[in-house]
Formats: sequence, structure tokens, C-alpha cells
Amino acid sequence: MQRRDLILAGLSWPLLSPLAAALLAASPRAGAASTGMAFDDESVPAMAKALAASPFRAPDARLTPSLQKLGYDQYRALRFDPARALWRKAGLPFQAQFFHRGFLFQQRVDMHVVEAGRATPLVYTPDMFTFGAATPPTEKDLGFAGFRLHTPLNNDAYYDEISAFLGASYFRGVGKGHIYGLSARGLALDTASATGEEFPVFKSFWLERPAPGAAHAVVHALLDSPSVAGAFRFTITPGVDTVMQVSMRLYPRKDLDQAGIAPLTSMYEFGANDRVGVDDFRPAVHDSEGLAMLSGSGQQIWRPLHNPSTLQESAFEDENPGGFGLMQRKRSFADFADSEAHYERRPSAWVEPIGDWGKGAVQLIEIPTADEYHDNIVAFWRPAVALAAGREHRFDYRLHWCDQHVWKPALAKVEATRIGAADAAEKAHTAAAVARRLVIIDFAGDVLRGQGEDAGIVPDVWASAGEVRNLVAHPLPATGGWRIGFELDPQHARAVELHARLLRDGTAVSETWLYRWTA
Repeated sequence: MQRRDLILAGLSWPLLSPLAAALLAASPRAGAASTGMAFDDESVPAMAKALAASPFRAPDARLTPSLQKLGYDQYRALRFDPARALWRKAGLPFQAQFFHRGFLFQQRVDMHVVEAGRATPLVYTPDMFTFGAATPPTEKDLGFAGFRLHTPLNNDAYYDEISAFLGASYFRGVGKGHIYGLSARGLALDTASATGEEFPVFKSFWLERPAPGAAHAVVHALLDSPSVAGAFRFTITPGVDTVMQVSMRLYPRKDLDQAGIAPLTSMYEFGANDRVGVDDFRPAVHDSEGLAMLSGSGQQIWRPLHNPSTLQESAFEDENPGGFGLMQRKRSFADFADSEAHYERRPSAWVEPIGDWGKGAVQLIEIPTADEYHDNIVAFWRPAVALAAGREHRFDYRLHWCDQHVWKPALAKVEATRIGAADAAEKAHTAAAVARRLVIIDFAGDVLRGQGEDAGIVPDVWASAGEVRNLVAHPLPATGGWRIGFELDPQHARAVELHARLLRDGTAVSETWLYRWTA
């Protein structure tokens, strides 16, 4: 179970308001014979706009006690029958399977199939599922909890799962060779605020029937919450990198001054920069190891993640960002040595804005965690100006589920960040070990390969507080890269912002490394 699941357990989730239901009245219910309702790319935005103009209504997430009280293992036994997968018999390049309601996922989610410009509801029946030891429900037309898409990804003979939409507005994706790791969300609201976070919900989906030989699948989603309604269109193209092109149109019921656009949620427990108090055989445990950013001015930034002792918020102000993402750069088994979790196979997620997003900030939130089962990292774009009620606000972007995304290939990248006691003699003395830290940053890239001590490469390092001592930079013949090393003396500061990069003739030859050290 992930942190997102535990959060969702306490939610009350909304269903369609009467006005939105009226908009869907042309859509037939269970057992009705119909060609469906007319549907195009403007249908869901029209529903969302009308929904936002009506008062929000509390949800009805009623289920029989047997479904409400399912445990984790019991819920996993509720399996969709692959033989009933949508489009399976048609031999199309994509298939869809569906999640049953129950356990933490008690909200009804309505599914529709779009074909030839008409949308028809997908009607739930119990024989779509196997129930294990659980009692099959007697209710009709229960709806679903979510869905997942399958396509031949790793070989032509098997339909791999490439994405899943389940719980609030959470969804995930994988590229070739990946297993699930971090998640994305449709929208984040009031994350880490004192008043508590609001979780918008995808309440209805429309799955477009793919053409024979289609390279992508198209999914539409209707989002709702007390503060906002929204319409989403996902064009999902699987591959080595699976790319989702997302069109998001928001219709706030009230001004949104803490909206998180294109939010990503991940887990970071420890790594080489963050092993204080760790007693674990593995070198690292994380779904993502760093926040990467390409600023509107073209600066490439790498911010290693941290498992702090107290909640930490960081904001990186920008205008019209080139992109941001939570990345997993370590890709060998030895980096984690975990034969079950295989963190080296977890995808990175890179958000590439389409069009101008204006002024705002990439927001990073790091939450303390004592284990690897709870998501504790959140990153998103926060607009500088509140999203005004009564208007449409549009954000389009591409979401890359990838191994490594290339931003500016001419720059060397940070390969590793290592932090430890500044002096071996201090390791036995906790206070002294905390007082001074040795920071090691390794860079790699073609621009550094074969460059010796006489190459004119110099370190550019500064700290917001305390003092940087014994700064050095030198080549690493074993890797073909370069290393920056220095000691940080915080001098009573409880938090220090650090900056480092490699220069030649005053010009950056590496991306910019940023880090927040906390006592």
C-alpha cells in the first residue's frame, strides 16, 4: 500500500451532481438499447463547465458491507476477467480492463465507450470479475473503480499493462521495460497546507475505440471536487518512452490560489546523500531520486531528493518553464540490490508544457517517512496568480514516462550526490558529525570525457548560510567524469541552500546542482 492509498481511505468522494447527470441523460443506463449520445472533444468540457456552475454535492459512495470491509488481500482477489477485456475480440492494438469497487476505492466511476462519434455507457455485471473468497455483489449497475490499458509493449505476443487510472485523480504509466513506480494526478489542491489537502476525483471516463493499427489510445475524463470541475483529454502513445499528451481545462467554483498543475507523487526513503540513521543492506531505496527542471531561460537544474526530519517545501520560481519531473537516474541492479522491488526499473516522469504557462514556481514538497511504503514526495507547477472562479483555465502538456529524458545534451549531468561526516575522526561524535558535512558531487557527460586537470574546468559553489571549505574539482579517470568536493560548515544554521556547477571560461559545462541541507 502506498501513501496515496492511505490518504484515499479517509476521503468522501463526490458523484455526479444533478446538473451533470442531466447533461448525461442521453446516455443510456444498464440494459437500455441505444446508439448512445453524440460525443466529441468539446463534450466533456461542456459538462465540466456546467458542473462548476452548480453547487457541489456530497458523494454517495454506498456499497454492501461485504465490499466496504474488504481487506487489501481480499480486494486484490477481485480480478477482472481478461477474456472480457474491452476490444479484445476485435483484435485492436489496445485493450482495457477494469477495477472493481471496494476496499479503499468505494466511489462509483462511470465508464463510457466512444465509437463513431457516439458515447455509450459500459455497464457493470458481476460476471466480469472473479471474486476469490469474497461474496459476489447482488447489486446491478455498480459502476467501476477505475481502469487500466494494455498493449503489446515489450513484445508482440503479450498485451502489457501500460497505464492505470485508480483512486481520486491518480494515474500511472510505464515505458518499455518498466514496472510501476511514481504516480501522476489530474490536479493537486492545497497540498501541505494547514487547512488540509483537497483531492479532486475523476468521476467519469470515456474511452475512444482505437482504429486498427492505431499508435495511441485516447481517454477523456471528467474531474470534480468542492472547489473546481475539470475536463481532461489524454492521448497515450506507448513505447520506449510512453507519452501522454494531456489537455486540461479547469472551471473553478472559487478562486484557487494553491492549485498544483501536473502533479507528480513519489517515494524517497534514502540514498547516498541521506543515510543518517539508516540500517539497511541496500545502497538506496526510492522510486525517484531527484527533481529535474529546465527553466524558461534554459537553465538545467538537478535537485536531489531528501527524506527530511520535518516537512520541507521548496519553490523554484520561473516563467514559461521548459519542463520539470521526478527522475530515477540510477539504472543498475547494484544501485539498489533489491531483487524484489527492482527500483532500477521504476520510470521517471517528465512534464513538458505545451504553450506558455506564464509566471509561477515548480513546487517541491518532501515529507518525512520511516519506510518505503508511503509516498512522501510531491512536485507540481503552481501559477503565480490564483485561478479565478467562473473562468476557463487551460494547461496542456506532455507527460513522458521514461528512463532518462534528455534536456540539454551538451551539459554534463549529476551522476551521484554523496554526503557524510567531514572528518573520519568526527564519526564517533554525533554533534561534530552533524556540524560539518563532506559533500561529493559526481558529474558525467561527453563534454567532460578526456578532460584533464589542465582543461580549465573550475567549480562554482556557494551556500546561503555557513561556510564552504576545502573546495576542489578534479577529473575521475575511472568514470570519465569530474567530481566536486567540499566541506559544509553550517555554523549554527538549521537549513542551508547549496548550489554547485562546473564552469569553463565562465560558461556552464554542467547542469546546476541544488540542495537543501537540514540539521
